[in-house]
Amino acid sequence: MVGCNQADNQAVAEQEVPQSKPVAMEHNIDIWPELNLPVKKDPEIERKISEYLAKMTLEQKVAQMIQPEIRDITVADMRKYGFGSYLNGGGSFPNNDKHSTPDDWINLAEAMYQASMDDSEDGIAIPTMWGTDAVHGHNNVIGATLFPHNIGLGAANNPELLEQIAAITATEVMVTGIDWVFAPTVAVVRDDRWGRTYEGYSEDPEIVREYSAAIVRGLQGAAEKDFLGDSRVISTVKHFVGDGGTENGDDQGNNLASEQELYDIHAQGYVGGLSAGSQSVMASFNSWHGEKNHGNKYLLTDVLKDKMGFDGFVVGDWNGHGQIPGCTNDNCSQTINAGLDIFMVPTDAWKPLYENTIAQVKSGEIPMSRIDDAVSRILRVKLRAGLFEKPSPANRPVSGKLELIGAAEHRAVARQAVRESLVLLKNKGNVLPLNPTQKILMAGDGADNIGKQSGGWTITWQGTGNTNEDFPGGTSIYAGFEKAVKAAGGDIELAADGNYKVKPDVAVVVFGEEPYAEGIGDIDNLEYQRGNKKDLALLKKLKAEGIPVVSVFISGRPMWVNAELNASDAFVAAWLPGSEGQGIADVLLTNEKGKVQHDFVGKLSFSWPKSANQATVNRNDEDYAPLLPYGFGLQYGDDNVLADDLDETVTKSADADQPLVLFEHAAKAPWALTMMSGTEVSLVNSSVVELGSIKLQTMDKDVQEDARTITFAGNDKAMVALRGNFVEDLRRYSENQSAITLLVRKDQEFSDKVYLEMHCDEEGCQTRVDITEKMAGFTIDEWQVLSVDLKCFTDQGLNIARTTLPFGISTSGSGIVSFADIKLAPNKASTALISCQ
Repeated sequence: MVGCNQADNQAVAEQEVPQSKPVAMEHNIDIWPELNLPVKKDPEIERKISEYLAKMTLEQKVAQMIQPEIRDITVADMRKYGFGSYLNGGGSFPNNDKHSTPDDWINLAEAMYQASMDDSEDGIAIPTMWGTDAVHGHNNVIGATLFPHNIGLGAANNPELLEQIAAITATEVMVTGIDWVFAPTVAVVRDDRWGRTYEGYSEDPEIVREYSAAIVRGLQGAAEKDFLGDSRVISTVKHFVGDGGTENGDDQGNNLASEQELYDIHAQGYVGGLSAGSQSVMASFNSWHGEKNHGNKYLLTDVLKDKMGFDGFVVGDWNGHGQIPGCTNDNCSQTINAGLDIFMVPTDAWKPLYENTIAQVKSGEIPMSRIDDAVSRILRVKLRAGLFEKPSPANRPVSGKLELIGAAEHRAVARQAVRESLVLLKNKGNVLPLNPTQKILMAGDGADNIGKQSGGWTITWQGTGNTNEDFPGGTSIYAGFEKAVKAAGGDIELAADGNYKVKPDVAVVVFGEEPYAEGIGDIDNLEYQRGNKKDLALLKKLKAEGIPVVSVFISGRPMWVNAELNASDAFVAAWLPGSEGQGIADVLLTNEKGKVQHDFVGKLSFSWPKSANQATVNRNDEDYAPLLPYGFGLQYGDDNVLADDLDETVTKSADADQPLVLFEHAAKAPWALTMMSGTEVSLVNSSVVELGSIKLQTMDKDVQEDARTITFAGNDKAMVALRGNFVEDLRRYSENQSAITLLVRKDQEFSDKVYLEMHCDEEGCQTRVDITEKMAGFTIDEWQVLSVDLKCFTDQGLNIARTTLPFGISTSGSGIVSFADIKLAPNKASTALISCQ
């Protein structure tokens, strides 16, 4: 996660993500350091742990290792089982109400705590912990202070400010009675196509290591002073390890770094965070050389616990254990044996997981010593945090002090963070700073949009569906300008589309990426508004009218914006500034006398690309040649370095003409084979699967089980499909005139129409092409190529940038067909069996 990956809310619940085969590799434990951790084992705490272990039943111990989600358990469940912890995922609220008040949060925390301390059913009283994703402030709670996302804070390069931000976040979290925060994210992002780029502080480990320590100190308090005190929370450094270095920037993908690189680049945030005393570590969804980290004993136990000396607990990510080959969401001994201490198990899978884990301990599949070690770690953290002695959540010193949620002094720090995070990329003719006595036009759809400027992990998981009314106390970028301009006696007009009533002296255009979070945010190149350059058109319109243009770019990553830079007199990278948009006016506007209020101090902590395909340009690369380098950032009076003639040519990536293999012997990651019959959907997880009106089984075409045979009974609409947990950006294949191609063998004629389907995640985006006539012309029992131009789907409204189902074959009739070798093949559209060119 930064938190919690809500993948089970996508097409398929409990989906195992197909994995590349782990590559056997030699490890070198000497690469990893022995850390001098500041929080030492306390003999009195260790004695108490031993006493608890001696009297706990197996059931009570396993309950400590289960972390359900608030949508999937009740207070009665907590009383019966005594879970060691629980969480709310992104976009999850008490009473399932987005507008739950802080009192609602406190009431749920209190009820869960009291249930955990009630030993009438589970036979023991051990306080539970509530974990939450507070990743740029207490971002699930309406009215909380929202700080810039990590990418902006990285540009500020101010560890003292970061510690202050973390302390404020801890206070606002404690107001709602919550004990534990899933932060900081210490990913070192090496490929900016990754949808979680904005959760990283930098492409370089230097800032990340320092920031990690600062945030842990801010959240937990310094180890030697106020450690886990009344306004502090338990921190989590995450995600261990290498999530920022996956191939092609694929979320939850495969990291192929050497072990030395894994330590030197991706592990430095753990060196910083653990050295500051962080008490929990979250395992990562990604794989390292094909082995899922949730099941990697070498990393979780040998490296993290034994060599680095970490004695807190390791928590899983959102059903991450279910992605280990051989595991499901409700059954996975491998991850416990590898070193995971707490299953994060949202959905109703928690109950069978609890029962299966107990059975696996009884059978010896999981050693009792491993259970005792996990529970010892959980209890150690709870005892260090004082949870056994502190009052209940509703009665803690900070709890219920609602005036602290979004307090003015908290917002002032967030406003400072906005100012320090801004990076000035272009300033031709010193158009900036602007005098507020001018006539200023505010344009662009981000000008008066707090949700857009705050990005993902903002109230909702993806940060979508919010309006300015959802941010009481917050300020849009326009509102900040309006206040300053009116105070100075100037004129300001808001016109998102640029159609002003009075011609302005200057236009400030605020535009950029729409909010997104993990998975959904993955893209396949860095071109901004690829295929729909509406913001560029706005900039050019204003320029053509003789108006100087200042661009304020909202984004979760550096993007290829050469055309937008050319059309701008000044260009500011504002990242995702959060709820305090007036911080931008503080820097861009002088006072009424023309004096600079705040100069730019932000510097790029991510290199800025010179082409759409330059997604992996990172500081210290041998062939380092970005448009703007790491550390770049103008101040007022500096010479401008960017002319108006940057190359706007869109170049193809090196692999642009390579086919995308969707199925070859088996489904290729991130896709998985599924079946649908009527309204039922099932994952294909064995060689023969039947569901309602459909049956799927493996068959041998050239080698063992390299193809599949579908038998449609004709009782209902049925389909076999490849589905993913997240949307995938497949635009390069429509741009390259691709076709979807597969080998098919008709084994029995169809009694009704048969279709090839592609879906995206938008409403009404389930497109299909009728292949009945072509199938009818195929010879029975003969393998033949079926190919369909992708334009046939996009012409029907498929948003191929947001594909969730790249292949499906469906019918309401009966028939039998076998298939193999499914791919998207570039430059095959015009010659496809069904072409729409």
